[in-house]
Amino acid sequence: MSEPLTLIIADDHPLFLKGLADVLRGAAGLSVVGQASDGESALALIEARRPRLAVLDVAMPGLGGLEVARTVRSRNLPVEIVLLTMHDEPEILERAMEVGVRGYVLKDTAAADILACLNYVAAGKTYVSPGLAHHLVRRRAAAPPPADDLAALTPVERRVLALIARDRTSPQIAAELGIRGKTVENHRSNICKKLGVTGPNALVRYALTHRHHLA
Repeated sequence: MSEPLTLIIADDHPLFLKGLADVLRGAAGLSVVGQASDGESALALIEARRPRLAVLDVAMPGLGGLEVARTVRSRNLPVEIVLLTMHDEPEILERAMEVGVRGYVLKDTAAADILACLNYVAAGKTYVSPGLAHHLVRRRAAAPPPADDLAALTPVERRVLALIARDRTSPQIAAELGIRGKTVENHRSNICKKLGVTGPNALVRYALTHRHHLA
């Protein structure tokens, strides 16, 4: 028998939190290992319990779900984030995608969507509630077609870009590929020139947008 999928959940509305916990606890293959009512507590649970997934409300006292997601990525914690929101907010969806959030669920449809979302995210896929999917389609349509640009990269450059999409820092990439940090920086510079991306974090945004083409 496979290990259950561990997760923590966080929401500052007690009734919603209880209802969500009841749905998740009743699902086979899932194990809720912690609950929180604010972002700081959620982050502490993630660090202490190291769950596979964290289901977080976007708007919570202190740190919101998006801020927790950014902190998780900056600390390289091995957890996938699913965000819950009350509203159709394309701007927040954009920011969530940029920091590597894989699941984005409307609270109005959470009872119906959450289990499918968790299965998608656990499998390394992205899930967005159907009510928000049109924003994701528009986002992908606006992104530059990657095929020809990516074909210009060497195998090592493509590997570096794939690791950037997984939120790896230059020192982490150097260690993983067995090369010097200066070599990684040279690769990043060459990738930017070939892809025509400029500006702070532009390469990271490109990598996240096209990460499905880099697998």
